[in-house]
Amino acid sequence: MGFPRILILVITVSVIIVTEKVECKALESPEYRVVHSESDFEVRFYRDTAWMTAPVDQISFEKATKNGFHRLFQYTEGANLNFSRISMTVPVLTSIVPGAGPLHSSAYFVKLYLPVKFQADPPLPLPELNLQPNWSKSHCIAVRRFSGFARDNNIVKEAEKLAVSLSRSKWANSTSTQSGYAYSIAQYNSPFKFISRVNEVWADVNGSERDGCKSSFLAAY
Repeated sequence: MGFPRILILVITVSVIIVTEKVECKALESPEYRVVHSESDFEVRFYRDTAWMTAPVDQISFEKATKNGFHRLFQYTEGANLNFSRISMTVPVLTSIVPGAGPLHSSAYFVKLYLPVKFQADPPLPLPELNLQPNWSKSHCIAVRRFSGFARDNNIVKEAEKLAVSLSRSKWANSTSTQSGYAYSIAQYNSPFKFISRVNEVWADVNGSERDGCKSSFLAAY
């Protein structure tokens, strides 16, 4: 009985070591410029970016993220028409489509940023993965950072905290609905990392890089 337990322990430790080595590498992520910063949030400008997206119909944010990431991981491991291996990037972004329900959602889109090498021409995923490339136009995002694990029981609270912060700032009433998402949760760490975790709530706001991400209302003053 002792041998299987030792084997399971060795496998688990090996997975953790491999994961930590991956995290130690400088993973690609979408470039941005911070245009405004406060103690509890910041506003960033992101340029045009390409993502691979997994649509998921789920009530649970956690289950949706796990389902979507599993399909995206297969894609990066070569489940595409080019059989290309694609480097892991950060963050894993779960966008929430607004609706009724306990998490104010009707569906989710789990996204993985594509490395610069594949931005212009992403390999097509195998049809059975039900993935689709998504080109995000340059836009402004309000961001709130939080630690720990992103769970069903805390993401709405974190999104509400960002909304409160924005309501007290120059960006009150300037959130954008153009993307169709209520908000997004960005996760930067593997599930095997237990301390110093980084997560973010993203909410689109009106504005452009030229006007410092100010909405047209703000720009008039």
